[in-house]
Amino acid sequence: MGCQKTIAKDIIENEADYILAVKGNQAMLLEDIIGECQVAKPTQKYTQSDIGHGRIETRTCTCLTGLDFIRDADKWKDLTSIIKVDSVREFKNSDKLTECSTRYYISSLDGSAEDFAKCIRSHWGIENSLHWTLDVAFGEDASRKRLKNASQNFSILNKIALNLLKNEKTNKSGVKGKRLKAGWDNHYLIKALNLMKF
Repeated sequence: MGCQKTIAKDIIENEADYILAVKGNQAMLLEDIIGECQVAKPTQKYTQSDIGHGRIETRTCTCLTGLDFIRDADKWKDLTSIIKVDSVREFKNSDKLTECSTRYYISSLDGSAEDFAKCIRSHWGIENSLHWTLDVAFGEDASRKRLKNASQNFSILNKIALNLLKNEKTNKSGVKGKRLKAGWDNHYLIKALNLMKF
């Protein structure tokens, strides 16, 4: 959804750079990128492996700066690089042996494959951590709010509550425990909301 020409233009006009994930909503661009990756010689490659959560994950980040087969490349403001990330997950204690995925990105940066890999990985780390916390502590995935802007409004309120609970340092329990305590104890709720000093 964020991979739009207007968004890329706005980012550049605000003196920043972009790395945008290309998915099915940009079908022509995605098709061109896949074709480019098949025929063009990569500018750089970087491979990284992580071990944890019962699996070994190997990610290979490939960069290309040639845009010869990208239709309308000039319509993407300052488009400089194409990035392909191949992930292979090997599961240690499971019937499922491996899981492979490929993701594609466009960027206004002319960076190294290692830099791109770190930027993309750090974004997903933040995204996954936030989503996981909101789901575990606030049950966001189970929410049935669908009317008009209700789900978006509640999501904003949940994120505000999450930040308040994370900033409250006197209680050493997790976010879910702090949330329960705030519901049971008005004094703690006032402290978490930072309405008065204790």
